[in-house]
Amino acid sequence: MNTYLLDTSVIIDLLNGKRGRHTLLLRLLAEGHLLACCAINVTEVYAGMRPPEQAKTDILIDSFQYVEITKNIARHAGRLKFEWARKGVTLSTPDTTIAAVALAHKLILITDNRKHYPMPELGLFDEVSET
Repeated sequence: MNTYLLDTSVIIDLLNGKRGRHTLLLRLLAEGHLLACCAINVTEVYAGMRPPEQAKTDILIDSFQYVEITKNIARHAGRLKFEWARKGVTLSTPDTTIAAVALAHKLILITDNRKHYPMPELGLFDEVSET
């Protein structure tokens, strides 16, 4: 059994019924895996949510395992951002924080934005090899 941390774009696709997210995530749940989110996901989802979508959004967000962002995770996120900048790669603070959460808790990240997560130590969902 794995726990999968969802990138915000995956959660938004799920809310909007796009890209087959519902089918994929239901399959993972049926296989006994867990789905997780963190404060960054919640912030980004609610930042773009329209008021009529609140009830549906609340239910979905509350259905995920919630992973806290600790001070050590925040430090690690800052170091990731700094280290990749020194390599000439600009990464956003939200993305490095999501990566640090996944690394700290040994979660597999489901994302379509692989270029936002170049860390070789980060486990990224690969539908072909994970299922």
